[in-house]
Order: sequence, then structure tokens, then C-alpha cells
Amino acid sequence: MLSVGLTGGIGAGKSEVSRLLVACGAVLIDADRIAREVVEPGTPGLAAVVEAFGEEVLAEDGSLNRPALGSVVFADPEKLAVLNSIVHPLVGARSRALEEAADQDAVVVHDVPLLTENGLAPLYDVVVVVDAAPDTQLDRLVRLRGMTEQDARARMAAQATREQRREIADIVIDNDVPLQELERRVKEVWADLLRRERSAGAAAPRTPQE
Repeated sequence: MLSVGLTGGIGAGKSEVSRLLVACGAVLIDADRIAREVVEPGTPGLAAVVEAFGEEVLAEDGSLNRPALGSVVFADPEKLAVLNSIVHPLVGARSRALEEAADQDAVVVHDVPLLTENGLAPLYDVVVVVDAAPDTQLDRLVRLRGMTEQDARARMAAQATREQRREIADIVIDNDVPLQELERRVKEVWADLLRRERSAGAAAPRTPQE
């Protein structure tokens, strides 16, 4: 098994890259999706978030009001750290369980938005960074996601810098390119990941099945 950490700044196009990797055959573990699951109504995660930030972060139906919570934490690094301290351990535990359930020869891609910020690179065999210029990120967030420019800039500022992400990368995927070029690059990366998995598998004998 090859464990891959996939990350990139908000608006860099990481979701598109993860979709393309799944099409190639990767097993995807999406930290954002898991992060939503661990704070669903009735979960200990949601109870902890409400205890930390108050009932004003709840919607009328009792679910988490993500825009309301985002407006609180993305403008305050200390509050963002509190939220991360609640959610990240829950996401990590669920991610490990899903990886353990994958086939022994799988390439498991962990889609982790805050991999760089939380110093998680050592947890993975390979770190892949999806890279885009800040102007490209800003344009995508405002034009495609409907954010205000102020909100988009605040969310970008709350993350690691482009340079910090590239510094921990084993592989960089440039996403300032047309989709066709991105597809070609992802296929190259997939071939590289398969070679790495096979090399690792040959170096480490499999445990005999009972």
C-alpha cells in the first residue's frame, strides 16, 4: 500500500485532481467529507463545537451552520485553532480506519486541505501538492464559489503560503493550466505513484494470510 497526502490551497483545484486520481484507480479518503460527518447532528463532535462557540453556530434544524462558523473562525487564528483541535483528531481516527480497510496493494490518496498547516507530511509515503497562483485561487473562489473577495482573501490568509506547501511536496501538480493539460499531468503522476507502490511492495514482504 502507498499512502499519499494530497493537498493544496483553497481554490487551487485539489478536488478536480482527486477526482482524476480516483478515475485512474486511487482509493480516496476525503478529509473534508469526513470533517462534515464528524460534526453531524447527534455526534460528540458537534456537541464539542457548540460548547466552544455557542448555539449561534447552529442552523434552525440543529445542524452546523457552516457559514456562521466560518465567519467566526477564519477571522481569528485562535478560534480557528480551537476548532481544529476538536475536529482534526476525529478526522484522523476515521481516516486511519478507512486506510486500514483498503487492499494491501492500493494507492490510498488522503485529500487533506490543511496537511501543511498541521505538519502532517511525515504521516504519508508521498505528498502531492496541487499548486495555483494566488490570483487564480482568488478568481475561482469569487467567480465559481460565490465568495466575497474579502472572505476569499481571509480564507487564503488563514492557510499556509504557496511556498510553504511547495516546500513539503514530493510531487507538484500545476493547476494553472487547461483541463486537458491537467488530465495529462495527473496520469503522469498516477504512473509515478504506481511505480512507488510496486517498489515499496517489493522491498517489504507481505504478511502471509492466515
